[in-house]
Parts: sequence; structure tokens; C-alpha cells
Amino acid sequence: MNTFGRLFRVQILGESHGEGAGVLLDGVPAGIPLSVADFETDIARRKPGAKGTTPRKEADMPELKTGVFNGFTTGAPLLIWFSNENTRSSDYDWVKTQPRPGHVDWVAMQKFHGFSDHRGGGHFSGRLTVCLVAAGVVAKKMLEGIKIQSTILEVGGEADVEQGLEKAIAMKDSIGGIVECRATGIPAGWGEPFWDSIESAIAHAAFAIPAVKGIEFGAGFRAARMMGTEHNDALMNATGQTVTNHAGGVVGGISNGNELVFRVAVKPTASTPKPQQSFNLETNAIETFSVKGRHDLCIALRVPVVLESIAAIALADFKLLAAAF
Repeated sequence: MNTFGRLFRVQILGESHGEGAGVLLDGVPAGIPLSVADFETDIARRKPGAKGTTPRKEADMPELKTGVFNGFTTGAPLLIWFSNENTRSSDYDWVKTQPRPGHVDWVAMQKFHGFSDHRGGGHFSGRLTVCLVAAGVVAKKMLEGIKIQSTILEVGGEADVEQGLEKAIAMKDSIGGIVECRATGIPAGWGEPFWDSIESAIAHAAFAIPAVKGIEFGAGFRAARMMGTEHNDALMNATGQTVTNHAGGVVGGISNGNELVFRVAVKPTASTPKPQQSFNLETNAIETFSVKGRHDLCIALRVPVVLESIAAIALADFKLLAAAF
């Protein structure tokens, strides 16, 4: 389904080349100051324009349709809408007969019996991450005292982003990357054991970001090569501060008051300038094609603010749940 969260509920709607994309938020407390200006910084961080990003440019001016009155949230469902103004749908006519490798084209045909919107990826498009960022802006306002920040650790295996991009340009191909997110100020005791651990909720939300293929917390996969005494985070004091943070701020699915640390692996953009081959449903033959349209050379470049947003969304839900006890 298209809804995430239990008390802070986030529902994504819209398509890449439809009228627009929107997010419906339920559970937003009343009395939070909110205006269009509050969205400007994070929306700008997600926008293309830098080297390696798509040339498609949208104004991305949020319209606060419901749930805000006189500059404050009312407690009613909050609907935020972004109109699409720069689409070139004809670039995607051919994908109905020759699904693109690495894209949702073929599986969407199967799931929705041929009725899915194929233009620009439709409802599956990275275009809809603007909705996640908008939800994150509201969630961050609900998390007073908590700081969330993401950074790109590497692009195409290179710590130097520019070097990684140059490698992809030279090969006329796309490239992936790794993005890390850190959050401080989270109280100890948030999260539930087993099904609704902090890791479970954040991982669930992280995979709503198209192109995310893996996630790890703290030491992550390195933990498999560590000894128990090396991995264990010893307590330093009665506040729960630990000497190390291999657990990434979460033990038994519950926050321990230390810094939350997690990383995601972002795959290379499926749409690449390099010629590829795919099965043609009309000719029943494998044929060479080249992707049309406007695409990011490296999706990871635009992921940091989206990753912060999904973390904020998950944490805002945990804050409301903690208050309910």
C-alpha cells in the first residue's frame, strides 16, 4: 500500500508525468508553525542542477491544501501538493513494448494488468521523493532537539565524488553510491522489540526511496568479522553513553540515547546513456535500445536530504508512540 506509520501516517500520491505528486499526513499535532517558506531549504537540496543530476527542472513549490490555518497546523490531515510542469511523456512511449532493464516497467505491467502509468515510471518514479522530503520537513518540526544529517560517503567506489562522476562520464554509464545518515538527541527507549524496532521502521521507510538496495546500522556488515568483546559498546555512565557505538544507537530494536548511525547503498541509475538490450514484447526478439528522457547520472547525489526525511518520518512516529505510553 501507499501508507507508512501508525500514529504519524504518511501517504504518497501522484505520478511522474501526471498532474503532480502529493503527500497526505495524518497525526500531525495542532499548533506547529508551518508555511511554504519552511520547505524551501530541503526542497532545494533535492533539486537537480549539480553535475551528474537530471536536466529536468520543476518549480516544486509546495501547495498546502489542507490542515493549515493562519500559519499553524490544525491537527486535521495535512495535504501537500507539487504540480508537474516540465514533462516530456513522448520519451516513454516505447517502454510499453520494450521494458527497460532495471526499471519497474515489466513488473508494473504484471501487477496492474497493463493499466499502470508508464510515463517516467509513473507512481514508482523518483519524482515522488519530493513528497518524502515534504513529509520530512513536517516530521523534523515535530522532533525538537533532534538533529538529523546525511552525507555522501562514496560515489562509484570513490570517496571523491568528482572522481567517481568522471569515471562514469568516461564510461558513458551511470553510477551508484553510499549515503550515511546520523541523528543525535534521540532519547533512550524509543522503538519496539521484534517487528517494530527502530531498525525495522527506518529500513521500511528507506526502501521507499527508489534505487536503495541495502541498509546497515552502526558497524553493519563489519560486525560479522568482529569479536564479541570488540563489537560490544560498554556503558560509560548512568545516562547510557557508550565508549564505542558499533550498535549505531540501537540495542534490541530500542534507542539507547547514543547517536543513530545508518548507511544505505544506492544502485546505479537504471537509465543510462550506454546502449542496452531488452526483450521486445511486440517482435518477440531481444533488441538493442538506448534510453531516452532526462535522468540522473548518479541518483545518490540527491539522496541525502531524502534519507534525512525518511529517518525523521520514522522517528516522529516513534515520538508519538512513546508519548502514548
